[in-house]
Amino acid sequence: RCPAASPQELEDHYSPSRWSPRLDRDTIIDAHLAVTAAGTERARASGQTLLHVPYGDGDGERLDIYFPTDPSESEWRGGGHGSGQGGHPAHPALCCAAFPALVYIHGGYWQCLSKDDSGFAAPPLVSQGVAVVAVGYDIAPKGHMDTMVLQVRRSLVFLVEHYPRIRGIYLCGHSAGAHLAAMVLSTDWTEFQVVPDIKGAVLVSGLYDLEPILHTYVNDALNMSREVAQRNSPMRHVTPAVPAACEVLVAVAQHDSPEFRRQSQEYSQALRAAGWSVSVLDLAGVDHFDVIERLSEDSYVLTQVGRRAVPRW
Repeated sequence: RCPAASPQELEDHYSPSRWSPRLDRDTIIDAHLAVTAAGTERARASGQTLLHVPYGDGDGERLDIYFPTDPSESEWRGGGHGSGQGGHPAHPALCCAAFPALVYIHGGYWQCLSKDDSGFAAPPLVSQGVAVVAVGYDIAPKGHMDTMVLQVRRSLVFLVEHYPRIRGIYLCGHSAGAHLAAMVLSTDWTEFQVVPDIKGAVLVSGLYDLEPILHTYVNDALNMSREVAQRNSPMRHVTPAVPAACEVLVAVAQHDSPEFRRQSQEYSQALRAAGWSVSVLDLAGVDHFDVIERLSEDSYVLTQVGRRAVPRW
């Protein structure tokens, strides 16, 4: 289904750094890392957080939670910075407040970045009474694709069990993180005995069919077989929408590659055909990297769309 006619074209189409008009491919990834790391450092310094909260036994199974700082929420007063012990909040009042939570799943082609670079978008949210949860997972080569999908699902189960008064979960994933968020939407929650109240999903510059990357450099670390790629391709697991199905926003950057843009369009069409409520946002003037970096800006169109989608954002 990929229009690329040769292996080299396939490599080009799945190399996001080759499509940005603002920076060359050798510097744009370093610049992205610097922006997200600096933004996360600022968010941690200015807000009320619980860092490195374990949601499982694996090394990568940790969450960073950025709690709301809305002064109208009296429950938050007196709290402070800290890390949870054994998966529990350091401040008991944090279990008592009701708040919506945006769960952010980082990208990095399933083999780089981490939750420690994922708090940059928190300030515009926490100031409006929304908690932000940055999810960590075991990236490749340690992490297998099946494992990463399971870990993200289990992180939501943890939130439901430990924060029962969360007023709705909103997923946000970028690139590989958008893929993982889309896999969450296809979950059969009966095996977990918990059904997260997922109200919405914002999927930014994602991949929804993994087969085209099997014979690219991306799979060198992932080592996926065709069976694994098919099992973990959201395009192949779109379920009919149920009455409680969340709304989905599929966002793509103007300067994403043609393949990223195609996949976003086809996945949104597949969801819509299955009865899901889907919106597509084609973001002008941004590439695969600053399309998500700019979520730290109040005036950014994607931030503004999110405010309308998430109560009190």
